[in-house]
Amino acid sequence: MRTTGIADTVDASEVTRSTVRKFLELRLAGDTEGLTALFADTVDWILAENPVVPWIRPRSTAAECAAQADDLARYTVPEDARASVDTLLVDGTDAVLMGHLSGTVRATGKPFSGPFALRLTVDGGRITRHHLYENSVSIAAACTP
Repeated sequence: MRTTGIADTVDASEVTRSTVRKFLELRLAGDTEGLTALFADTVDWILAENPVVPWIRPRSTAAECAAQADDLARYTVPEDARASVDTLLVDGTDAVLMGHLSGTVRATGKPFSGPFALRLTVDGGRITRHHLYENSVSIAAACTP
């Protein structure tokens, strides 16, 4: 039986940190094809469902997960979109990003903002878990006419 040593954790952390940076670069560039390749074939995706927010829905395939960025851009005003990452914690295959996001819903012209936390898990350089926790009340209010 093999136990995981410090070197294995450090190596996994380096892969995770590199993958998270790549994820952020691709997301910022709007590179859906690159994001699709970065997500695993099946992803453990959590983003609290909200029936009044059209870009928030269940997803599980790499293509569905990557398309979330396109959906968000379709329903919000791209030039008003802001996201900042204040904290990036990496431990082995897990990463947690914390920060703040804001934007404007295209259909209503209403703004939303709030803190977020994103938990990602990386296996073999691909994202297998994407759990996003955000201010869904603010977003739902912005989507409601």
